Amino acid sequence: MEPTEHQHQEEEDEERQWRLYEAYNELHALAQDLHTPFDAPAVLVVGHQTDGKSALVEALMGFQFNHVGGGTKTRRPITLHMKYNPQCHSPSCFLVSDTNPSLSHPKSLPQIQAYIEAENARLEQDSSQFSAKEIIIKVEYKYCPNLTIIDTPGLIAPAPGRKNRALQAQARAVESLVRAKMQHKEFVILCLEDCSDWSNATTRRVVMQVDPELTRTVIVSTKLDTRIPQFARPSDVEVFLSPPPCTLDGCILGDSPFFTSVPSGRVGCGTGFLYSSNDEFKQAVCFREIEDVASLEEKLGRPLSKQERSRIGVSKLRLFLEEMLQKRYISNVPLIIPLLEKEYRSVTRKLNDINQELSTLDEAKLKEKGRTFHDMFLTKLSLLLKGTVVAPPDKFGETLQDERINGGAFVGADGAQFPHKLIPNAGMRLYGGAQYHRAMAEFRFVVGGIKCPPITREEIVNACGVEDIHDGTNYSRTACVIAVAKAHDTFEPFLHQLGSRLLHILKRLLPISVYLLQKDSEYLSGHEVFLRRVASAFNNFAESTEKSCREKCMEDLVSTTRYVSWSLHNKSRAGLRQFLDSFGGTEHSNACNNPTATVLSPTSAHDKEDTKAQSDVKLSHVASGTDSSTSIQTSETKLADLLDSTLWNRRLAPSSERIVYGLVQQIFHGIREYFLVSTELKFNCFLLMPIVDKLPALLREDLESAFEDDLDNVFDITNLQHSLGQQKADTEIELKRIKRLKEKFRMIHEQLILHQAM
Repeated sequence: MEPTEHQHQEEEDEERQWRLYEAYNELHALAQDLHTPFDAPAVLVVGHQTDGKSALVEALMGFQFNHVGGGTKTRRPITLHMKYNPQCHSPSCFLVSDTNPSLSHPKSLPQIQAYIEAENARLEQDSSQFSAKEIIIKVEYKYCPNLTIIDTPGLIAPAPGRKNRALQAQARAVESLVRAKMQHKEFVILCLEDCSDWSNATTRRVVMQVDPELTRTVIVSTKLDTRIPQFARPSDVEVFLSPPPCTLDGCILGDSPFFTSVPSGRVGCGTGFLYSSNDEFKQAVCFREIEDVASLEEKLGRPLSKQERSRIGVSKLRLFLEEMLQKRYISNVPLIIPLLEKEYRSVTRKLNDINQELSTLDEAKLKEKGRTFHDMFLTKLSLLLKGTVVAPPDKFGETLQDERINGGAFVGADGAQFPHKLIPNAGMRLYGGAQYHRAMAEFRFVVGGIKCPPITREEIVNACGVEDIHDGTNYSRTACVIAVAKAHDTFEPFLHQLGSRLLHILKRLLPISVYLLQKDSEYLSGHEVFLRRVASAFNNFAESTEKSCREKCMEDLVSTTRYVSWSLHNKSRAGLRQFLDSFGGTEHSNACNNPTATVLSPTSAHDKEDTKAQSDVKLSHVASGTDSSTSIQTSETKLADLLDSTLWNRRLAPSSERIVYGLVQQIFHGIREYFLVSTELKFNCFLLMPIVDKLPALLREDLESAFEDDLDNVFDITNLQHSLGQQKADTEIELKRIKRLKEKFRMIHEQLILHQAM
């Protein structure tokens, strides 16, 4: 009776372990499929190319299934859910569907091999070269341990240099993929090292970036059979088998490395195959282990201790991994149940939301949702213009440098930009009203600091021309011609640049408003056609309003540079008169006595002209016999000389050049100040304000007209119903999977508690 009860107890324990392992397999598949935060304990195999990863995995399984050898043979991680089944005398394999993980298809080993090779060939031609999506294979076999092993693509150590850029890019892609897999805290990392000196951290270099203390890492030295002949002295073998703790940089799992060898022969029929069956391959792995122990004892000159033997061979590694994961499975059961409960609640809420969405797909409710969204969207826009800190600046803000790159810079005729550091808040990441204000401030800084472009003598002479009724020169007309031409060419580009910059800032309000709506759960997810229509209407309105505003500003610029009004361009006639009076009596003497003199500085020219004027007056008075106090003749002479030098004389005297240059400066600066004030006012009135007072009515009108025309096109009801129906079906399947798994783990948990109590 007693042996029967004992046997019955063993069968119950075995059955419980099987159910536990099966539940964890399902959990792992669920985590991979749904990207859920939990994951089942598994062994992640990490190593460089040709370290023997795939060969070691095959030896642990007890049969060959993959392509092994040099180069990249694994381009997708391969997850193997292995289960010990003494009834399976040959491996029973199932390939889990890529599209529906709840389905698995029975496959023969050649079919599994063909599928893996086809995937590798496909990815080799693909631009990405590698994929993080796992190939999942379920295996039952009489030699399989109860383990979940994930075989990853081999790490690559490419040579430096430009000609190896393609391989270097592959190396980065593989390392990124492997590191992402190692981030899972539940995974035990099987770190393969193919070296005789433990100070060479090849694979450990990558592993320790994720697990610095190696607390969840098992280190395996592969190809032991090739290492043993390399040791000349027993002391070398001692150090290799028991490396100093400082060498391995942490407290590794198992306290010391494992050492394995895998025979190189392949299973198959015909020439080139060493083993006719997987049983022969399994036997060869066992013989290899015995030979390795014998070779080590021969090198050491002593028998290996029990501790040393427990680390040599594939069978010892398999036993260690199986026992460790079994303990983790049992200890993690109570932690898994709350996570599954949380996921169940989350998916239930998701299903309720989908049902709610399906129930509101009638015309009246859709129209009301559209109108509500319209109002909330406008509220967010207004909030952004008035100022808010709800949207994160690091995500949506732009520094002035970013703004110049994305929206265009203010660049003058010389191609130079105003130093951005001199603009207030240049380094701050702004959006909305604050960014609009900063752009306008930069416009004022840049345009307000523009000087009149240089004027050449050729330009003045060319601008003189011939009047339609006489051949005299009109230097005031000349100055006007030059000034308005310079002003138009200088300021027109800034008008287009300002329009482009402010349009960029206003268009950025759309994605920020969408973020705020999503943040406050006010976004119409799923109604992409309707949302695109709202976005298109907003962008079209912003573009047309900016164009209209710019045209108004262009009219102002054209009128200001078409006709010169002295009171407008020079502030007042008094200012112009004061400017002309500064030339006074100096111009007369300068024109008569030294018509070809070079332009002097105001001070030196004035002094010399005074001296010459006094002597000229004295000579003229002596000749005519008039009294020096007579002023009428002097005034008339000055007027005649002034007319002679400015109206009838086509030789460009320095005085005339200075008058023209001075007039041009006055007119240019008058145009600049008027352009600056007028442009800022018009962009505020005809671009910014319409966003506040005209956009709501326009959007509402567009919305109502769309509702009247074809509601189905606005909300794409047919496709939406189909999409929501598919989402509902998928979510219901997901909910059933979680519920079934939750019940499994709860039952296992209750049995474990009962077993411990007994």
